[in-house]
Amino acid sequence: MNNVNRRGFLGLAGAAGVAGGLAACAGTGSPAPGGASGGGGGASGPIQFWSNHPGNSKEVETQLITAYQQANSGVTVALVDAGKNYEEVAQKFNASLAGGGLPDVVVVSDVTWFNFALNKQLAPLDDLLSAANLKTDDYVDALYNDYKFNGKHYALPWARSTPLFYYNKEMWTKAGLPDRGPKDWAEFKEWAPKIVAAAGDGKYAIVLPDGANYLDWVYQNVVWSNGGAFSKEWTPTASDPKTVEAGKLLQELVAMKAVKFSKDSATDFSAGIAACGLMSTGSLGGVTKNSKFQFGTAFLPGDGNCPTGGAGVGIPAGISDDRKKAALKFIEWLTNTENTVTFTQATGYMPVRKSALENAKEKEFFAKNPNAKVAVEQLAKTRSQDNARVLVPGGGARIGKALDQVAAGQDVATVFAALDKETQGVIDAQIKPKL
Repeated sequence: MNNVNRRGFLGLAGAAGVAGGLAACAGTGSPAPGGASGGGGGASGPIQFWSNHPGNSKEVETQLITAYQQANSGVTVALVDAGKNYEEVAQKFNASLAGGGLPDVVVVSDVTWFNFALNKQLAPLDDLLSAANLKTDDYVDALYNDYKFNGKHYALPWARSTPLFYYNKEMWTKAGLPDRGPKDWAEFKEWAPKIVAAAGDGKYAIVLPDGANYLDWVYQNVVWSNGGAFSKEWTPTASDPKTVEAGKLLQELVAMKAVKFSKDSATDFSAGIAACGLMSTGSLGGVTKNSKFQFGTAFLPGDGNCPTGGAGVGIPAGISDDRKKAALKFIEWLTNTENTVTFTQATGYMPVRKSALENAKEKEFFAKNPNAKVAVEQLAKTRSQDNARVLVPGGGARIGKALDQVAAGQDVATVFAALDKETQGVIDAQIKPKL
């Protein structure tokens, strides 16, 4: 069996690093009428770019597309609303594989890319990049290698983030807490009663996404900090005692009435409903715009236990060579240094180019926006996500459902044992025969 190449996060010369992440940031919009099923880019028509507009990025996506068309006379790019989140984009892409019109460029998340690569439905980009003489050494190594399987890359990094710990400084002061995030979850557990008291009636210490909205992503931090994991390579480990203990912490916070589960953590945090939250760096732009109070950001609790996530952009295997060439040219431009700076400043996502960190506009931006700088500095504290979440089909939803059950008071050991059994069944049926 060939193992998936699991990246090791490396420091960047001259910088603390760049992190990748959200699965947790959904976009806006619904499927577009008419031509939304694709049409054919390259020589035969507009380049079809299927996106969920991660981090509410539709406006900046449109801005970048307009600039690309102006720089490439005769070329048009059609931005297609392919769903409100990464899973809906994947569902739409999967449907197009059965006979609908394929896109030229499709957003693929940390959770969705692997299954398409495993089934040879995404084009490996290495030969295309070589033929076009496009270099990849300027991409942050950790982010570029996130899409590597059996020696080939199946996407280029684009909307990348990690979770951050956001906290309301006014509530923090009222609770008598230091101006920082908690060192670990044991310290947060000590703080929680003070925060609940300071927050007041109808408010909470912390907001977390519910199981349908990426609790499975951010809760890896809690699990890892406790020495557990949802899997070790292809072996499910949710039933490990350390993972079970991490699940019990969730129940303890619920019992304290300290946690609010939300479909949109950023909106609830910005409204002052909760004093802190674990949210994507891609939420930073919206929280900055919508919050009426001072807030800070910090590394996630624990040392070296921050998951990556977010999305790259890939090319379907089933389109013509001319379309692939046109799509790759657009993707390379979309993720170049200047556009990386534009996109990250508009959304809060991470720069995917090393050179972006040395860009004068980016340096000035970080100087004025220390919360964004915290996100960039967290790379040294990130680690690869568990296979059970990102590489096993349906893994995120499966773990999220289990965490919902735990939050509702079901026995953690029983729920996590069932999770392991279900995960193993999917690995045996859908992964092992193809590796």
